[in-house]
Amino acid sequence: MASTSSTLTLSSSSTLVDGKAPRQSGAASPQCVTLPTLPPPPVQSQNRPGKTAGSCRKIARNVVAMATGEAPAEVAATELPEIVKTAQEAWSKVEDKYAVTSLAVAGAVALWGSSGMISAIDRLPLVPGVLELVGIGYTGWFAYKNLVFKPDRELLIQKIRDVYRDVIGSS
Repeated sequence: MASTSSTLTLSSSSTLVDGKAPRQSGAASPQCVTLPTLPPPPVQSQNRPGKTAGSCRKIARNVVAMATGEAPAEVAATELPEIVKTAQEAWSKVEDKYAVTSLAVAGAVALWGSSGMISAIDRLPLVPGVLELVGIGYTGWFAYKNLVFKPDRELLIQKIRDVYRDVIGSS
């Protein structure tokens, strides 16, 4: 099986020139880009029913590239999202980067380990049903204890407001 190589050249004036054709000028322009053609697609096996050798044909693949005139670094620098800029500013203010990185890695490992533990418990045959009954029982107890009677509801709302004030820090 003989393989021929053909190249396509794209000049700065967006003119497509075939590499097999004789060139018009003596030397190549320094602004030209030469791209090789892609290899042919892999040959599929012929032992599939309904496929014949006569139905196969060669697919020509050519690649054409156009330059935008901007360097890739310039494009990436101008299009940073706001959250990335905020993260970069926050990271530059951090004094102990080793400790912050260690905490982030430890948090990721703990999250991964806890999700694995929860999925392992969930696969046990009896435990998910028992935990569901415990959750239903606790929900019922909480509703009866705090939500059924008006004085209990008002006390619960007051407790929630106190915790909210403690967390926010307002009086």
